[in-house]
Amino acid sequence: MNHFNFKSISFYGVAICSVLLLFKIVTNYGENKLKAPLPLKQSYRLIFGEKLPDCNQPDIAILNIHQSGVYLNGSLLATNNNTQQTSNTEIHPTLSGRYKNKNISLSGQVLNSVLCKNANSKNKKDYKTVNIQMQVEKQDNLSGQITVSGMNKAIKISATPNQKLDASVKLNNY
Repeated sequence: MNHFNFKSISFYGVAICSVLLLFKIVTNYGENKLKAPLPLKQSYRLIFGEKLPDCNQPDIAILNIHQSGVYLNGSLLATNNNTQQTSNTEIHPTLSGRYKNKNISLSGQVLNSVLCKNANSKNKKDYKTVNIQMQVEKQDNLSGQITVSGMNKAIKISATPNQKLDASVKLNNY
């Protein structure tokens, strides 16, 4: 009784070689063509190019970004100009977006008091819809524009990594 038939051995040999070849092709494609986006900094000092109309807006705000591959979550926080520390008015991400080909797109709701310090609203939880479009430049700086609901034009913005907050976040995430 012969258990090793030439046809069976050749069939299994060809099947195994085909699977190995397919695995090699897929692995090479993934290593050469599929690249994860570069990581962004977690905190940026956001500088507005001009003032919002009818608004006593802060010169600097903090943009916190949490990245998971190409998907982004973030929050825009006000700063205290005397100490440059972030306020704790909002700690949950309210912005969401994507990061693709060095372009960042974030949109969502931001407290009106973050954008405008003289918010005349009686409700302290008054939100504005914002849309942020930015490009990553050299040395991790960002530049782009922000559109706020109720405004007709976009405002230019630039952002630089906030080393103090990034260092404190890394220390707290041990």
